[in-house]
Amino acid sequence: MREFQLTDTPADIVKVYPKASDFFKNAKVDFCCGGDQPLQTILDKKKKPVDGQQLISSINQSFQKWKEAGNKEVNWDEVSPSEVVNHVMQHHHHYLNEELTPLSQFVTKIYRVHGANHPHLEELYKFYHQYKMEMEGHMIEEERDLFPLFEQYEKNPTEALKNQILNLNETMIQDHEFVGELIQKMNEVTNNYTLPEGACNSYRITYERLAELEHNTYQHIHLENNVLFKFVS
Repeated sequence: MREFQLTDTPADIVKVYPKASDFFKNAKVDFCCGGDQPLQTILDKKKKPVDGQQLISSINQSFQKWKEAGNKEVNWDEVSPSEVVNHVMQHHHHYLNEELTPLSQFVTKIYRVHGANHPHLEELYKFYHQYKMEMEGHMIEEERDLFPLFEQYEKNPTEALKNQILNLNETMIQDHEFVGELIQKMNEVTNNYTLPEGACNSYRITYERLAELEHNTYQHIHLENNVLFKFVS
């Protein structure tokens, strides 16, 4: 059985074992926008030390149990661009289209009801709605402009199409970095979605859904930056 090494990049580790993203999140290791460097290199740059051997050992132990439970790896390097696009649409765009507006109502509700006593909810309200607006526009651009180009390129890989995709990819990556910053800010102002004492049910539901949104967003960005966009890099 393969074992991950500190010389592997977080992006490549998550491509093989998506649940590794949970370990990287806890260690505050970027696996999507900045995940294309060796893990040890990333850890060496961190201000707060992280035990690399312990981290990679924990990931390998979890990966082994995952494999023993009958799970199988997806070799994203062998998946076609159109299949990646379909996966992103089904697991990420559809999720966001269904989730963004209802979650907005919850974020707004707890800000309106509890904001006077919990001032951080004003920041959360602002960051969330920035995120919502950014992602709604971002998905429109991807579905209208970028994804059809990948499907065309898969059938007819011309240099002109490649250049169009590369130009759009650059814009999308910039969007991803901005969205990643907003997700990080929401996490920070909520202390990693830690509920205050006596939090009501609406508070709990909001934080749970925001935590799920964060997880989905990081996976979304990872698949586009480190799988889809690499087809024409």
